[in-house]
Amino acid sequence: MKNNIFDKLGTTLVHYNELGELLSQKETIANQNEFRRLSKEYSSLTDIVQIYKRYLSLKGEIASNREIIEEKGADKELVAMAEDEVKILTKDLKSVEEEIKVALIPKDPDDEKNIILEIRAGTGGDEASLFAAEIFRMYSKYAEMKGWKIEVMGSTDTGKGGVKEIIGSISGKGVYKFLKYESGTHRVQRVPETEASGRIHTSAITVAILPEAEEVEVNIRPEDIRYDVFRSGGAGGQSVNTTDSGVRLTHMPSGIVISMQDEKSQHKNKDKAMKILRAKLYDKYQREQDDDRAKFRKDQVGSGDRSEKIRTYNFPQGRVTDHRVGLTLYKLEQVMNGDLHELLEKIMLFYQTKLIESADAVAVNSGKK
Repeated sequence: MKNNIFDKLGTTLVHYNELGELLSQKETIANQNEFRRLSKEYSSLTDIVQIYKRYLSLKGEIASNREIIEEKGADKELVAMAEDEVKILTKDLKSVEEEIKVALIPKDPDDEKNIILEIRAGTGGDEASLFAAEIFRMYSKYAEMKGWKIEVMGSTDTGKGGVKEIIGSISGKGVYKFLKYESGTHRVQRVPETEASGRIHTSAITVAILPEAEEVEVNIRPEDIRYDVFRSGGAGGQSVNTTDSGVRLTHMPSGIVISMQDEKSQHKNKDKAMKILRAKLYDKYQREQDDDRAKFRKDQVGSGDRSEKIRTYNFPQGRVTDHRVGLTLYKLEQVMNGDLHELLEKIMLFYQTKLIESADAVAVNSGKK
């Protein structure tokens, strides 16, 4: 790691100790607003400071053992023990350095957010629609394993067990953190049940993961919304009720249109549509900001193009391949049943590593004169 990083950590440690002293003073305790502000800052620095202290401790132990090794006339057995200790401590030091790198990565403020999940059938006709339903089931199973809550907000069924489109919400701890890299085109290769010749077909669907946005995060002016109602219809155009409960919201500045008809209540449909609209606008604003950020941030989220092919599910060979990280797992059945832990962990590690490498590059460049 670069020296300027440790210079900053040294400054951080000094500031941390100063904060601790301020928090113990009567004047600070008496001013509750100031006490809360300083406590929050102190708490935010605690993890990185504790790791840095472990680093300094290891450096000190290595230095002490090196003095023994370099001491003239030192006992040979003692020198051998010190050399062994240096090897162990050096290994521990490298491990702590990696912890420091991870701790210094800027936190994604959206990581703890719930998400809106959108899955749409793409090329491949009925096969794509069936696969879209299967992928939604895959994420649902994964959500159950994580103890998350999943709710279907709206869907357009094909009547053959598939869906042209399905929208859901997933809520729980760290949902966006684990699923944010799932946006993109998912491709399936398999022999359709209707294919008499046994030829492998390739179909595709698109997945969009949108962090949920609060009203305070996205300002939607009432005058920017065109609000239309329509009579809800079921599969095949069959009417499911006799009231105009379907809702269509058009956000005129962005051109985003949200239709919702799953609920019998117009009010409930409107609430769901607004929830999806906020998430889409929040995602749009974030993408526009990303265009102006450093390249390493763009690398983290990919191209941002929904058409980017990210993964292939090959049923004849029982494998799933993530093209971004070059990872292939021969456990397709488990993956389709929601066992995404290994896949998602390796993808998260891949992007985390890219961020660390980019952060190091930024540190090197910032140190140049």
